Amino acid sequence: MMNFLYNQIPEIQALFATLFTWFVTAAGALPALFFKKIDKKVFNIMLGFAAGVMIAASFYSLLLPAASMAEEEGKAAWLIVTSGFLLGGAFLKAIDILLDKFKHSKNLSPSLKRSGLLVLSVTIHNIPEGLAIGVAFGAVAAGIPGATLTGAFLLALGIGIQNFPEGAAVAMPLLREGFSRKKAFFYGQLSGFVEPIAGVLGALLVRFVRPMLPYSLAFAAGAMIYVVVDALVPASVKKEGVPDARTTIGAMLGFAVMMCLDVALG
Repeated sequence: MMNFLYNQIPEIQALFATLFTWFVTAAGALPALFFKKIDKKVFNIMLGFAAGVMIAASFYSLLLPAASMAEEEGKAAWLIVTSGFLLGGAFLKAIDILLDKFKHSKNLSPSLKRSGLLVLSVTIHNIPEGLAIGVAFGAVAAGIPGATLTGAFLLALGIGIQNFPEGAAVAMPLLREGFSRKKAFFYGQLSGFVEPIAGVLGALLVRFVRPMLPYSLAFAAGAMIYVVVDALVPASVKKEGVPDARTTIGAMLGFAVMMCLDVALG
C-alpha cells in the first residue's frame, strides 16, 4: 500500500491521506453508538497527545520546509514564515468571531445553537488541517528542501491522531443535547468530511502557485497551532481552571513520538 502511494501524484497521495484522517474522525465518533460519555481522564490524555503531535508536525513538516524554501530562493525566510504563521492564526480567529455572532442569534433555540455551532466550528477548523496535508504533499512534488513524503505522511498521521478525540468531542455532546446515537455519530464523522476536499485542493494549489508555497506552509502551521491553543488545550482544563497533569504528559509524549518519527524516518 505504501509503495502504491509513494508512486502516485500528490493529489492522489493527499486524497488517501485525508481519507485516513476522516476515517479516524469517524472512529472517534463511534463510541457515541455504544456509550453516553468518555472517561474525562482518558479524554484529557488523548487531547494532550493530539496537541503534542500537532505542534511537532507544524514545526518539522511545515515551518522548517517553508523556511528552507524561502532561504533557497533568497527571500527573507524569517519574514515569510512569521507572516504566514500569523495569518493562519488570524484566519481562524476571524472564523471564531463570525461563529460567535451566530451564537447570539435570537432565531435559534439554545440547544440547536450549541449543537450547530459545535459541528460547524469543528468542521471549519478541519479545513486548514486538510489544506496542510495537501500542501505538504505538494511541497514534495515541487522539490522543496526539507519536504519529504515521509514527513507528509507523518503529518497526516499526526492530524489523524488528533481527529480521534475531535470526533468524540463532537459526537458525545450531541448525545447530551438529545440527539439519537446514529445522528450523533453521523454529525461527528461529518465534521471530518471537509479534509479530503481541502487536501486535494491544497495539493493542486501549491503545484501551480509555487511562489506562494512558503506562505502556504507557514499559514497551515499557524492554523494548526491556533487549533491546539484555542481548542485542544482549553478542552482539557479542569473546572477550577487548573490544567490536568495528564494532558501535559500526553502532550510531551505526543511531541516526542512525532519528533522521533520525523527525525528517524524523514
